[in-house]
Amino acid sequence: MKHSQSSACLIHASRLPCTPRTLKHDVLTTTMLHCGSRIAKLFRSPVTPPFNFPRRLLIKFEFSSLFQAKGLNTSDEESDEFLPWLERKARTKISSMLWIGKSAYGRSLFASENIRTGDCILKVPYSVEITPDNLLPKIRAILSDKIGTVSKLAIILLVERKMGQSSGWAPYICCLPQHGEIHSTIFWSEYELNMICQSSVYQETVNQKAKIEKDFAAVVPALQQFPDLESITLQDFMCAYFSVTSRAWESTKGLSLIPFTDFMNHDGGSKSIVLFDDDKMFSEVIADRNYAPGEEVLINYGKFPNAMLLLDFGFTLPYNIHDQVQIQLSIPHDDNLREMKLELLQHLTPKINDAVGFNCPDDTFIIKEVRSPRGKGKGLPQALRAFARLLCCNSSQELSDLALEAAQIDGRLARRPLKGSRREFKAHKMLSSHITQLMQKYDTAIKSLPLNSPSMSNTFTLRRQMAHDLLTGELRVLKSASMWLNNYCAALKSTSNCWSQLKNRI
Repeated sequence: MKHSQSSACLIHASRLPCTPRTLKHDVLTTTMLHCGSRIAKLFRSPVTPPFNFPRRLLIKFEFSSLFQAKGLNTSDEESDEFLPWLERKARTKISSMLWIGKSAYGRSLFASENIRTGDCILKVPYSVEITPDNLLPKIRAILSDKIGTVSKLAIILLVERKMGQSSGWAPYICCLPQHGEIHSTIFWSEYELNMICQSSVYQETVNQKAKIEKDFAAVVPALQQFPDLESITLQDFMCAYFSVTSRAWESTKGLSLIPFTDFMNHDGGSKSIVLFDDDKMFSEVIADRNYAPGEEVLINYGKFPNAMLLLDFGFTLPYNIHDQVQIQLSIPHDDNLREMKLELLQHLTPKINDAVGFNCPDDTFIIKEVRSPRGKGKGLPQALRAFARLLCCNSSQELSDLALEAAQIDGRLARRPLKGSRREFKAHKMLSSHITQLMQKYDTAIKSLPLNSPSMSNTFTLRRQMAHDLLTGELRVLKSASMWLNNYCAALKSTSNCWSQLKNRI
């Protein structure tokens, strides 16, 4: 599973509208289908993660973390028998329009004939999708009720891998990525992680690793009951866990791995997603455009920033329009009005959530790229600007005025510009200064990245490029916010000067 900018079917990704589709094939016409979703959000650690995005990603052909290598649609001899095997297992045709090949991103699906918009390009019966129901009863019986779905699916993969060629899923298990082929930050060394310590994905990686270790500790007692499984290591579990969280899809029937479908890579511009038909019990993908024979066929996983792509899927985009930055503000402990401000903060918003899946602490905000330097500042959350206005209040009367204003409108605090352009200027200038400091830190982090050299391993070179994509994308977001804030402050200052001149004339 690779990418281009996100897809739609695993459980935690940003999802496309789940509207019914009218399909070309008679068998599907007027069938009401529903979308699946990615997994990321559902298995997140409860430990105050820094951002919140969805999951599942296979990226397409624009992606510097794989060196911009354009699609090599070479045949994949190892997988030549995969589709025939899956169709025999399913006892039905799954696809006559696609073949498995290799692109710069690993196994991918290519058009074997002309595909037209609206064609159903694959249909996978629920009977050959892997769900928690596939867990061996003797293992399920001794697992704690606290073991989550992701861990159960990971155990299934581990058990099937241990069975080797005697496994009924052997052809599929052999296609899953191995440890050395995965570039999610949970597999980075501490030295590699330090390259991205400026980004919130650093702490989220720590949180995620801690959650996986906790989940592994919870399943070990059950695994130890079976001699063939007691040798499974934390690293084995992490690889299986990653395979689930990066490949699984969530639908009304729960979480599942969908063989063959999960070879499809991601294109952020695609409108194709995985659809589920619970009545006929299959999942399918409908082409959103025409494809010529030999062209890679892609689907969309969601609107994910590089931070999420890197953590959950192990890749980045050189220019990701969905990049975002987590910013934290706090009330100084020596602020005489600290207690009153903390009490009022509950009216800002209950809990800050970014658009992609992680819950953030109350003093954390998500900034997205501000497209217009002189527009309304879309990309800068209103709650962040409100927080800045609150911080700059110097008297209990000013705070009381904010509370009264909030009560008179929609109950949200400091959502309107402060009375008096000087106070509004001060609040946004403070915010601008904070972002400028962050920009300087990002700039230093980028300049501190190790220089490429022939002595570097291919893995480290790739991860260094990913770190560069991540940091430069987040710096771009900060620069866009800084530019808008500077223009806003300049406009406020100009307005203040005009009023001063007018008063002097009077």
